Amino acid sequence: MSYRITVEVNYAGIGEVARSDDVRQMVNQAADRIAGAVRASVGPDVPVTVTEYTTDREAAAVTIADRRGLGLQARDGVLTRAASGIGADVRIR
Repeated sequence: MSYRITVEVNYAGIGEVARSDDVRQMVNQAADRIAGAVRASVGPDVPVTVTEYTTDREAAAVTIADRRGLGLQARDGVLTRAASGIGADVRIR
């Protein structure tokens, strides 16, 4: 016996949740944890910043704000390792 199931996606509702304060807090906490792990890896003389922003959802960027940042990521993968270290699913686009 087969059943037909219809699923209707509420895109407006999903967007509302993705831009909510609860999601913003979770995203920012994750970014702060990643930034802390990066700081521990690169040392106190290398600035690491967290930038919070909103697109169609809440987001945050962790940046090694130093000319050595590209090399640290390319050679050691400090950002990737830090994100993976908190359980983030890191993928190459």
